[in-house]
Amino acid sequence: MKTWIRWMAIAMLASMLSACGYNEFQEKDERVKAAWSEVVNQYQRRADLIPNLVNTVKGYASHEKDTLEAVTRARAAATSFQITPEVLNNPEAFKKFQQVQGELSNALSRLMAVSENYPNLKADASFRDLQSQLEGTENRITVARQRYIQAVREYNVLARSFPTNLTAMMFHYEVKPSFTVDNEKAISNAPTVNFGK
Repeated sequence: MKTWIRWMAIAMLASMLSACGYNEFQEKDERVKAAWSEVVNQYQRRADLIPNLVNTVKGYASHEKDTLEAVTRARAAATSFQITPEVLNNPEAFKKFQQVQGELSNALSRLMAVSENYPNLKADASFRDLQSQLEGTENRITVARQRYIQAVREYNVLARSFPTNLTAMMFHYEVKPSFTVDNEKAISNAPTVNFGK
C-alpha cells in the first residue's frame, strides 16, 4: 500500500511540474532571444551598407556635407551601442537602442531625399544597387521586428497567465518590453493633405 501511495505522489508531483510552465518559459525565452538576434543582425546589415552608400553619394553631392556627416554620426552611434541580452530586460536600455536606431533611420531618409536632387546619382548603377539593398534591408528589419514583437507577446502572455504566472514570479521571469515608436501620438492622427494653396 505504501508503495502505491509513493507512486501516486510521484505521479502527482510530475503532473504538477509539467503544468508549471517552466520548460515553456525556457522555450519562449529562447524564441525571444533568437528573434532579437535577427533584429540586431538586420540592423548590422544596414550599418554595413551605409559607408558604401555615403561614399557613392559623396562623389555626386560634395556640398551636402552636413547630411553625409549626420548619417555617419548616426551610424557610429548605432554601431557603438552595446547590444547585450540585458538590453531585452532593461526598458531604459531598450528605449535607448530604439532611439539610436530611429536617429539612423531619420538620417538615411534625409540622405535619400538629397539624392533626389541629383539625377546623375539616381542614374548611377552602384547607387541604385545600394539603394535597393538598403530598401530590402529596411523590409527585413520590419519583418524581424514583427517576429520579435510576436515572440515577446507570446512570452508575456505566458508570464501573465495563470498558473504559469506563479512560475514566473517564483523564477523572476519579468514581462519583456516590446518595440514602441517615439512619436506614437503624432502618428495616431491622420495627416492633412491639401492640394490647394
